[in-house]
Amino acid sequence: MRISEINRKTGETDIQIKLNLDGEGKFEGNTGVGFLDHMMNLFARHARFDLTVYCKGDVEVDFHHSVEDIGIALGQAVRQALGDKRGIKRYGQTILPMDEALILSALDISGRGECYYALNIPTQRVGNFDTELTEEFWIAFARNAKLTLHIRQLAGSNSHHIIEGSFKSVARSLRTAVSCDIEAKDEIPSTKGLIE
Repeated sequence: MRISEINRKTGETDIQIKLNLDGEGKFEGNTGVGFLDHMMNLFARHARFDLTVYCKGDVEVDFHHSVEDIGIALGQAVRQALGDKRGIKRYGQTILPMDEALILSALDISGRGECYYALNIPTQRVGNFDTELTEEFWIAFARNAKLTLHIRQLAGSNSHHIIEGSFKSVARSLRTAVSCDIEAKDEIPSTKGLIE
């Protein structure tokens, strides 16, 4: 079973995450950030992961610490659940339409955590969510999952649709990348024989 549990506590946040990569797309939790709860639910559903996320953060300051730290913890959970990466497809890519928005994501479970982010979100807020935190989340996630992540906006004018499209697209790319490669189920997908 590819399951992980992360407990991360700092002076700014207290986070508990449970992740099952071979789940059914179920989400449970409360991040303290309503918009992020919505995104986590979409992420779990489209990745087909079972995901539990609870966070107590200093949201009276703003949402930055909670959003970034959840990205960190979720990345750690993915990395832990993958173990030595034996038998995975490693790569995934998706072009996802969300109404007028069109979002491309491509990722490589490479052992090298980098995010190449190119979303042009037209408003500073969706509800009370700072849209610039979308980039902070994906950077934190990619660095801690140790994967190479590209996110590109090909079209879109609605901030909610662009952000939602990014979560759905990355989830579906990740779903492919972590899935079992039947033809190489006992192999680590690298000529080095190791993905750190």
